[in-house]
Amino acid sequence: MKPARTLFFSLLAAMAVVASFSLVGAQGPGPLADPKSEDQAGFPADLYSWVIPPDNPQTPAKIALGKALFFDDRLSADGKISCDHCHAPAKGFTDQLPTSMGIHAQFGQRNAPTILNALFNVTQFWDGRAPTLEAQIAGPVTNPVEMGMKSTDDAVAKIKAIPEYQKQFQDVFGHDVTFADIERAVAAYERTQLAFDSPFDKFIGGDQSAISDSAKRGWATFNGKGRCMSCHAWNPTQPLFTDQKFHNIGVSAHNANFVPLARKALDTLSQSGGGEQEIDKLAIGTDMSGLGRFLVTKQPHDIGAFRTMSLRNLLVTQPYFHDGSQVTLWDTIDHYNKGGVQNPYLDGGIVPLGLSEAEEDDLVAFLASLTSPEYEPAAKEEYDLQFKRSRTDRPQRDTAAASGDKGRGPGLAGPFGDIGPTQNEENPALLGGD
Repeated sequence: MKPARTLFFSLLAAMAVVASFSLVGAQGPGPLADPKSEDQAGFPADLYSWVIPPDNPQTPAKIALGKALFFDDRLSADGKISCDHCHAPAKGFTDQLPTSMGIHAQFGQRNAPTILNALFNVTQFWDGRAPTLEAQIAGPVTNPVEMGMKSTDDAVAKIKAIPEYQKQFQDVFGHDVTFADIERAVAAYERTQLAFDSPFDKFIGGDQSAISDSAKRGWATFNGKGRCMSCHAWNPTQPLFTDQKFHNIGVSAHNANFVPLARKALDTLSQSGGGEQEIDKLAIGTDMSGLGRFLVTKQPHDIGAFRTMSLRNLLVTQPYFHDGSQVTLWDTIDHYNKGGVQNPYLDGGIVPLGLSEAEEDDLVAFLASLTSPEYEPAAKEEYDLQFKRSRTDRPQRDTAAASGDKGRGPGLAGPFGDIGPTQNEENPALLGGD
């Protein structure tokens, strides 16, 4: 890492938001942290009713407690890292860093996924190692690279010693602090972060003027030549732009030698017992992170596979992919356009697309139309920056590979050796992956 970047990230850590509401400090987290209304165009009311767990119903008091905990640095070992350190409301509930910085200015191996609409995820984290929002909270709290608590018991003891929390936990749950209730409260707050009401939602609802002609062409490419809909599925019942599955799209293959890494991971997990905490440590703090879903399932077809993320609000949740390796949406589309990075576990749906520059511009215009209104100013600024960069700096672009004009024989071509398999007319969502 370059010294200037290290200094910049250290300054970021020093400027992290100080805790929330009356429990900590005078400065609150701001209006973007407030629970969101369900009155949004495109809001999936039926789906929402299904994803609220019966054993953890939403209540105003529980949500307020969860919000306070989410913004409280005291939930970390050194009292300097809160959940919003990596999931800042103003940054689309991410940190806009390639990989996140935790306790003692340590960097992990994964990009911070957004909390926005996370309640709809079938599993949590890039590799799906947590089944629920509640279950995902222990990982960051106890991970030595993230919030650094030695155990969940230590976290409970720290929160329990704070008088304001003693009263709130009694009021909400009727008993003293437990980690299970910390999980319930934080998850309840996270379930209030709903992000719809975008220009696209208004367009799909019948307002033909809601998006530009370029975005409309991008929507057509998204559903057709771009093959994006195969994994980033949308329908009125589940308007989330994800199939909720795991795919090797050839991102980790830039750096990872999968077979020896997989053997190393299996050996390490065998020696440690392979528990949730051990998997969490490998995913966040080691070079085995690039194995993705394999760390959870230990199945060869999951090597290098990561969860299909939603496409909403991408212009405030940059950079992209599980390792934050792509700076712009154009870089991301270029990666797909040339067929990813070839590796033995590449998903069968990742193939050269042959998209033109104009078609890529239209796709980005469509993706920009998925921005929620509260993020429109920041998204517009980011779009302008990315557009300017895309005119001169395109490290992932390989027009010959995208059009299938090279790489069809022994050996590989392209600067990354990244030519995908021959185009297949079958639905790519049914090939490889899960």
